[in-house]
Amino acid sequence: MNFASDNTVGVHPRILQAMADANDGAQRSYGADEYTTRATAALAQVFDTDLAAYPVLTGTAANSLCLAAMTRPFSAVLCHSEAHILVDECGAPELFTGGAKMLGLAEPAGKLTPAAIEQRIAGFVRGEHDPRPAVVSLTQATEVGTVYSPDEVRAIADVAHAHGMRVHMDGARFANALVGLRCTPAELTWQAGVDALSFGGTKNGAMMLEVVTFFDTALADGFEHHRMKGGQLMSKGRYLGAQLEAYLAQDLWLDTATHANAMATRLAEGLAAVPDVRLPLPTAANEVFPIMPRALFDRLQAAGAVFYEWPGMGPGTDVVAADEVFARFVCAWTTTTDEVDALLAACRD
Repeated sequence: MNFASDNTVGVHPRILQAMADANDGAQRSYGADEYTTRATAALAQVFDTDLAAYPVLTGTAANSLCLAAMTRPFSAVLCHSEAHILVDECGAPELFTGGAKMLGLAEPAGKLTPAAIEQRIAGFVRGEHDPRPAVVSLTQATEVGTVYSPDEVRAIADVAHAHGMRVHMDGARFANALVGLRCTPAELTWQAGVDALSFGGTKNGAMMLEVVTFFDTALADGFEHHRMKGGQLMSKGRYLGAQLEAYLAQDLWLDTATHANAMATRLAEGLAAVPDVRLPLPTAANEVFPIMPRALFDRLQAAGAVFYEWPGMGPGTDVVAADEVFARFVCAWTTTTDEVDALLAACRD
């Protein structure tokens, strides 16, 4: 009953096999190998557009390097107050950008709104005493498992672009959001006004695979130097390319995300039937955020279930009482119906 994180599970066998297959022979180094070349072309086909793509090893690096290409040291990046780039990356975005300021907006359900962005931009009135707003960063799916629809992304992008800003999407769980929304990758990104995407694979079956993806290819000018200075230019880049190629082949990335989402839906429906448990947020991807009695939380932990009490501002749509817990359960591509049903049986017991 391990629902701690989709980071805790292993690598999909097809991706492992692709890396093993790529191990034979010699290839050009630093990303000039045939695997990365094919994978980049496949990614452009997935998004149905020309793009510039750079595989890196971690989500923190992908986000930080994306933002470095989109900002100057005196820039401001607007994001949600619980966004990974603000609270989980130890100041890496500020370091990689040379000092750009991450500014969090506290909004319900983990999602930014055009009105909140407009209001914050209106506060930049002191000239050189303020940082200059340069980027709006969206997390898809959000830190509390909600998702932005293509129309919501477009509305935010319209505000950002009207003020001369760019739009970045932290897509660590992009696949889960995409299959939950049942739209195309293009509809959820560049067609909705997204300029750059941190395209995630690690949480969805890969070993170490995040891809800095520029839909506005002008942002890629000089990016190779950002990646090199950031320590993310892998000499044996074939192993990143092989992962990406296998991840996209035959829609593996969509299949793994679909399974994880289905397990989350099964878990959410079961938890909703447990007395004194309520779900203040929709289960739109592969995470479930119930509010439950503290006594139930403790008993489940004692029974061997692995999940977390979630910090931060909470759901923003419900009040968590003193004897309650706002909890997080994450389903992964490896989660089984037996695991979900065992957790639900433990709740009933």
